[in-house]
Amino acid sequence: MMKILVCVKQVPDTTNIKWTENNTIQREGLESVMNPFDIFAVEEALKIKNKRHNVSITTLTMGPNQAIDMLKKTIARGCDSACLLTDRKFAGADTYATSKTIASAIRTKYADFNLIICGQFAVDGDTAQTGPAIANNLKIPQVTYVKEIVDANEFHVTVRRELEEGIETVQVKLPALICVLQGDYEPSPVTINGVKKALKTEIDIYSADNIDIAAEDAGLKGSPTYVSKAFRPVKKHECVFVENSSDFCNELKECLQDE
Repeated sequence: MMKILVCVKQVPDTTNIKWTENNTIQREGLESVMNPFDIFAVEEALKIKNKRHNVSITTLTMGPNQAIDMLKKTIARGCDSACLLTDRKFAGADTYATSKTIASAIRTKYADFNLIICGQFAVDGDTAQTGPAIANNLKIPQVTYVKEIVDANEFHVTVRRELEEGIETVQVKLPALICVLQGDYEPSPVTINGVKKALKTEIDIYSADNIDIAAEDAGLKGSPTYVSKAFRPVKKHECVFVENSSDFCNELKECLQDE
């Protein structure tokens, strides 16, 4: 059987962000959605499952208990099982501590995986560090900026990755980790049977004690980076729209003279 892990993340509603005293996002009780890039990570896993027999997909996230709802939705879309890593010791983690925690969970609970799929970015941080760092902690190969999975089996995965220079096709030996970009297609809809399955499926929940990670390696204690200041950017200039293109030069000239 081919076993796929998909790492997903809840991201906050950016219109209602609250900050902790350590300048990290307060996620408890905050309206959240699945990270858009992770939706396509799930979709790419489901494409493999639709093409092949004996494929199992597990979604995994780290966060508060409210993330269970997001994990249930991944099962409703067609995934088989899900795991939540939740513990107060995980709070305030940067990408370094997050990747170390997730890698520890995979090593202790899902060591027989074939492929890990992550979204390339998380829209609440945009660092693109967590996926590659998980691969580094697990000492497995990684491929980033994946636009499409061409073929996959228990031994290899072939992907097309989108680079500034063009499109590159890469084959990598499994186990491995890939990070995917947003696809040029609509995600598959949730089905009634999928919702029924999600309601019946129990989510595996693990704390720090369950995944063999020391308290000093997780959360705020295990995070070498510190956010010194967090703020919303202030809009300083208004845009000027010129409807008649023939007036553009005159409008630009007047603006420059005013400056």
